[in-house]
Amino acid sequence: MERGKTMADMQIAIEEPSRPKNLGRTMPVGCAACANRRPGWFCSLGSAVLADLELATSTISLPGQASLFTEGEDARCLYLICSGYLKLTAGRPENRHMIVRVAGPGSMLGLYAVLAHGVYEVSAESLTPAQLRPVERERFLSFLRNHKEAQLRAVQCICQEYRFALQDACRIALAETVAARLARLLLELSHQIGEHNAAGEFRFPLLLTHEEMASMTCTTRETVTRTLGQFRKDEWISIEASNLTIHQPGQLQALL
Repeated sequence: MERGKTMADMQIAIEEPSRPKNLGRTMPVGCAACANRRPGWFCSLGSAVLADLELATSTISLPGQASLFTEGEDARCLYLICSGYLKLTAGRPENRHMIVRVAGPGSMLGLYAVLAHGVYEVSAESLTPAQLRPVERERFLSFLRNHKEAQLRAVQCICQEYRFALQDACRIALAETVAARLARLLLELSHQIGEHNAAGEFRFPLLLTHEEMASMTCTTRETVTRTLGQFRKDEWISIEASNLTIHQPGQLQALL
C-alpha cells in the first residue's frame, strides 16, 4: 500500500468500470422525429432540407468494436451518426496512434475528406453498437449544391472540427499537470457527448478505458486511475452504471 493512503482511498483509485456494450441501440427513425437530434449538426437542418438529406441516405447498423473506415482510405462516403458512439484515431495501431475524439449522435464523420475529394485523415471504430446514415460523396455534393442552408451547416461543422482539434492540442501542450489534462478531457467529453442538467451538472457515458484516457492525456493508466479516484473522493465527479457525472465543473475548470 502506498504511504499515506488508506484502504478506502486505494479502493476508490483502482476501480475501473468495463466499457458499456449496449448503449445506443435505438433504431433510427425519420430524422425529424429523432430524439438524438443535436443543434448545430446536419440532423438539425430544417424539415424540408432534412427530408432531402434522408432521400440521399440509407441506414446501416454497426456492432460494438467494429471498424467503419481506416485512415488513408479513399473517402467515398460520409456518415451521420444516428445513435451510438465511435472513437476517431490517428496513426496506426501497430505503431504509435492516438485517440482524436469520441463522436456521438448528430456527428458527421468524413465531412472534410469528402469535401476535399481526399482520403480519411483518421480511423473510425465503434465503441458501442451504432446506427448510421452513409451518404455517397457525389450524392452529398449534389445535396449541398441544392441547399444553401446545408452549405452553411457544412462550414459550421468544419469549424466545430477545428475547435475539437484545437482543444486536443491545448490539452496536451498547455496543461502542466496530469490532473489538469484529465480535467480538460472530462470537460471536453461532457460538451461533446454529454447532457447538462438544471443543477449545473454534466453527465456522459464513460466509453473510454483508463488506458485510452491515458493516451489522450500523455500519462499512464495507473495515473489516470489514481487521479479519477481523487476526483471522486473530492466529490467533483461520480461514476455509476457506466456513466460519469461531473458535479463540480467549476473545480475541474479551476485546474486548467
